[in-house]
Amino acid sequence: MGTKQISSTIENVLTYPLFVINQTPITLSSLFVFVIIVIFFIILSRMIKNKLLKTILTKLHIQEAIQFTLVRITQYIITFVGMIVALQFIGIDLSGLAVVLGFLSVGIGFGLQNVTSNFIAGLILLFERPISVGDRVTVGETQGDVTHINIRSTTIKSLNNISYIVPNSDFISSTVINWSHGDKKIRLDLDVGVSYASDLDTVLKALKEVGVENSDVLSTPEPEVHLVEFGDSSWNMRLRVWIPGPKKYYYIKSDLNCAIVKKFKEYKIEIPFPQRDLHVRSSVPLPVDHSK
Repeated sequence: MGTKQISSTIENVLTYPLFVINQTPITLSSLFVFVIIVIFFIILSRMIKNKLLKTILTKLHIQEAIQFTLVRITQYIITFVGMIVALQFIGIDLSGLAVVLGFLSVGIGFGLQNVTSNFIAGLILLFERPISVGDRVTVGETQGDVTHINIRSTTIKSLNNISYIVPNSDFISSTVINWSHGDKKIRLDLDVGVSYASDLDTVLKALKEVGVENSDVLSTPEPEVHLVEFGDSSWNMRLRVWIPGPKKYYYIKSDLNCAIVKKFKEYKIEIPFPQRDLHVRSSVPLPVDHSK
């Protein structure tokens, strides 16, 4: 087989129509060009994303969540434009985006419903912003911080430094607790029991001081102390404070608990053990039958 025959065979393979879209034959060569153009625009979008984030948005001192949304939308737009350019380059007419919708319907037909729903959910998350990068959230039994919102999924880094990949649709269809949404202030309640023999005014004063003296506790709203209920062996008290955000919730809770122990020792306030009264009855002699 000569060189011309080999070249002719390769040319025939590359130009052989695999299928037709909108009266446009699609060949291996056109698919190759399409992939090259799409990859170019994906790389370009990532370069612009890094440049936009590191130079422009950072200098403007925009909130991290808004920065992420703007950068991600910019990346999507550039990638979408790349798809349009690539399709137009290989000769496919996209008037009315009918072909794109056709691709989408074909994808759904091949079992890509979850991918499509997660993509749409990702767009909803970016525009409506029920969650943002940096938010402390609880999804199911997982609590952590949102680190990335991608096309298909969202990454949550748990308090144990474990990354959880959660489908975007879960944030739309399921109940999600967002500790940081809107007002970031968090109310923290600590319950403790004190002996009935304690002086109530001293107990109220001690717990109030614990809340006021902690530098992580907000002064407005100011700390409150409540007598919640009369327990079996104690007054059940509650210290209620507000903290500026959820990130240090467990650290502040531990600090306040330790401060309560120290403050109660200082004021000689007793935290009682649960008490149970045990009544012992003397044995009753059984009747004796003397007839036997």
